[in-house]
Amino acid sequence: MAGEAGGVGQAAWPVGSPARNRPCPARSGPQWGGRDALCPPEEPGVGRNGTVAGGSGQAIEIGKSGDADVLLVHSRKAEDAFIADGYGVERFPVMFNDFILVGPHSDPAGIASAASGAEALQRIYDSQSTFVSRGDDSGTHTKELTLWEAAGLAPGESDAWYQSIGQGMGETLQFAHEQQGYTLSDRGTYLSVAESLPDLVVLFGGKTIAENPDPAMRNPYGLIQVTPDDPLSPAVLTAKEFIAWLTSVETQDLIQLYGVDEYGQPLFYPSSTAWCKVNGADSPGCSS
Repeated sequence: MAGEAGGVGQAAWPVGSPARNRPCPARSGPQWGGRDALCPPEEPGVGRNGTVAGGSGQAIEIGKSGDADVLLVHSRKAEDAFIADGYGVERFPVMFNDFILVGPHSDPAGIASAASGAEALQRIYDSQSTFVSRGDDSGTHTKELTLWEAAGLAPGESDAWYQSIGQGMGETLQFAHEQQGYTLSDRGTYLSVAESLPDLVVLFGGKTIAENPDPAMRNPYGLIQVTPDDPLSPAVLTAKEFIAWLTSVETQDLIQLYGVDEYGQPLFYPSSTAWCKVNGADSPGCSS
């Protein structure tokens, strides 16, 4: 699963023949190790294909080019457009976490007392405190732009305090730490690197997803089967098998446990249709 170097993101899987391969993210990759966690169990004589990892925008473009069979992305508007334009067969809810705003202990913009993410950005804008944007067309970057829009603001290159760096989440967090600036992050990536960034703390979003006061900061992930050129190809069956495995109750239960031992909370929470049927449609994430 997961995207940019050092980040929790998204992926595109070219899954290959079911007789020889099981779709699975490559073992090298993001610092939080989630690709291993989302690998189907190994079987004798069965290989694994790797992922093409990047931001949601990049993953969707890979899907459009036909170089992937399954996408894991978190940019809902772009996901819906991808399917509406015929590039994807169907979107399957799989899991969610949330976005947080992090920054220096001194909190010069005073965002810790904001009532919403949009209000927090308004305070950063008003104080012209340093804000670091990924600027990479990822799902996180798209969410940031949505929050600025909700605040009625549109900072850009002419604003010296607004630094768009075109990098992944890990690099963006590191740069914000060095610049004593603010940035928007998914909680999972921040937790995975927090020990190495002692001067960058959660200022809006709470210590856990349950403490996040703004529902707009929710971050749902979806699986999309890419529309195949040949509906009868072996890769189509493998893609369906992988989607069924990742959205199964058993795998969803594993997702809910991942990260608890190391971080004291899950990095993701389950939200597949199968899991929601068992655990109740009113469970968090089951309406995403």
